[in-house]
Amino acid sequence: MTWYLKALRQYSDFSGRARRAEYWMFTLVNVIISVLLTIIDAGFGLSLGGFGLLSGLFALAVLLPSLAVGARRLHDIGRTGWWQLIQLIPLIGAIVLIVFFATEGRREANAYGPDPKTAPAAGTTITC
Repeated sequence: MTWYLKALRQYSDFSGRARRAEYWMFTLVNVIISVLLTIIDAGFGLSLGGFGLLSGLFALAVLLPSLAVGARRLHDIGRTGWWQLIQLIPLIGAIVLIVFFATEGRREANAYGPDPKTAPAAGTTITC
């Protein structure tokens, strides 16, 4: 749950890098919530033209955080966040994007920041 809350807190932060765990846990929780809201929509008759009211509002609410965590995930493998636009190409775009999101991030610092798997960056001091 901490991964999900971290992604929500950084809802407008398109800079930096995100680990695979952060991206996939955020996606998993979103899918679970979407399925539950779709069931609730169907149970209470809140579906209008195939779209559920609650699930639609939820999708709208997590759109920006989803784009931000996706951009940070792509930064981890050394690609720009604009690669998310490849999903506009039917089928092939989604497959390419899934492969990018599943690829292990670079272990060294890149143009988007230090490796998020490491402890605080070298030279950083931690004060209590």
